[in-house]
Amino acid sequence: MRASILAVLCAVLVSACERSAEPEPPGTVDIDPTVVHRGNGSEPDSLDPHKSEGTSTSSIQRDLFDGLVNTAPDGTLEPGAAASWEVSDDLMTYEFRLRSDGRWSNGDFVTAEDFVFSFRRAANPATLSNYSQILAPILNAEAVIRGEMPPESLGVEALDEQTLRIRLKGPTPYFLELLTHSMTYPVHPPSVEKHGNRFARPGILVSNGAYVLDEWVVQSHVKLVKNPLYREADKVSIETVYFYPIESPATEMQRYRAGELDWTETVPHQQLNWIRENLPEQLHIAPYLGSYFLGFNVLRPPFAGQPGLRRALSMVIDRKILTEKVTGGGEAPAYGYVPELPDYEQQVPEWATWPMADRIAKAQQLYEDAGYGPGNPLVMELRYNTSDNHRRICLAIAAMWKQALGVQTRLLNEEFKVFLENRTQKIVTESFRAGWIGDFRDPYSFMEILNSTHGMNDTGYASAHVDSLLAASATEADPATRLRLLAEAERSMLEDQPVIPLFFYVSRKMVKPWLQGWQPNLLDYHPTRHMFISIDRADGS
Repeated sequence: MRASILAVLCAVLVSACERSAEPEPPGTVDIDPTVVHRGNGSEPDSLDPHKSEGTSTSSIQRDLFDGLVNTAPDGTLEPGAAASWEVSDDLMTYEFRLRSDGRWSNGDFVTAEDFVFSFRRAANPATLSNYSQILAPILNAEAVIRGEMPPESLGVEALDEQTLRIRLKGPTPYFLELLTHSMTYPVHPPSVEKHGNRFARPGILVSNGAYVLDEWVVQSHVKLVKNPLYREADKVSIETVYFYPIESPATEMQRYRAGELDWTETVPHQQLNWIRENLPEQLHIAPYLGSYFLGFNVLRPPFAGQPGLRRALSMVIDRKILTEKVTGGGEAPAYGYVPELPDYEQQVPEWATWPMADRIAKAQQLYEDAGYGPGNPLVMELRYNTSDNHRRICLAIAAMWKQALGVQTRLLNEEFKVFLENRTQKIVTESFRAGWIGDFRDPYSFMEILNSTHGMNDTGYASAHVDSLLAASATEADPATRLRLLAEAERSMLEDQPVIPLFFYVSRKMVKPWLQGWQPNLLDYHPTRHMFISIDRADGS
């Protein structure tokens, strides 16, 4: 059966394979040591840190805003807008001392009251954030998010102009890492009060990071320029940053080889072998804290009330073929949802170790029990955001479903904003590709989005048992007990199968040799302020 599936895959992917020839030769390279050009995946959905989502937007925001805590080039934590902090003995109160030289880009001082305003805005349901649940560890945050308490009840207060106190509902070991997320970034209160939802546009946005917003030309680029009032402006070498929304990895690779980009967001699957042979020193593949999966809309047919059908579709996917023949970048096959993390027991369903023939036989039984078979095949839609890499993966999965079960799958590609909107609305979507990148190195960062109340739970999945386990883990002081609760929650969720884990990510970048200060790290965070260009290392590509 494995051989026949592989044959089907080769037939389905032949057109993509034909496009995997050697890329065009490089063009002339003209290097400006003060300018960096970054490939950035999808078009940003918003630069408002409390309303945006997606890694492409986050990359820009890390240049624009300075949170209380930041990340060093290797991904470790370092002071940001806060010069220092103290934590109470019970681990439930944090006091942050802001830097005396913190300035907004218009010259205003950055104050503790600015952070109070921003945290309240992020939690306020009127802000319409899909990501506000990330603030749940803060005292009263969940009640504020639900509209049951006013934003002023949030456990955040200014003790004086430079001292911010944050109280938590329980010990939260990942809290400092959480503060590197955009939902905790400060926004400039007078700008928000004057301009409302327009405050994050070019010519208006006032930010406190190393760069300010200069241009945003949709489907072309976002241009940032150095903020002369940034607290460490003298250490920032790059004066101008261009972020390019390039959804096609093949196009991005062409622009990289032509000298138009200093590094890429990703690498096209079909060119990896050529790159390894010809440009190995510029290829950077590293572990990345993320899961790639398929999601089901469990609120509407054909997947509402059909856990057996969802499990059948998961069982017949050969992750080994997927990661070796389709992605080929060192990704690890995933049968559980949470990646490998220290002290956490990864959850794997029993059938994951079965021979493929046995998995298919059981899946066919579940498929029949759900009311489908040769005379009545499942007809379904699978959506993905526009990308050659996503298309290849979805084609491969559709071929496996067809071969093993007779499923007829219609693939729909959508521009990223439309794709996200359809997922969020849960009206037309039946199933979709998805990826989740951990916001902090803890299993809760993955499990929380499957909480029934989470704004980014695009499956519509609701389990009282899973919700109760997540709630218990959020206030559990004993680390081992807390991880056991999260493991039980993942195990229960996998029985219901609202998602199909496929593989755990690796980051795959092309980086020019003259770009210094760039380092791979588990969270794939690369603020431009850490980088500089060495003309001596320019070699033409």
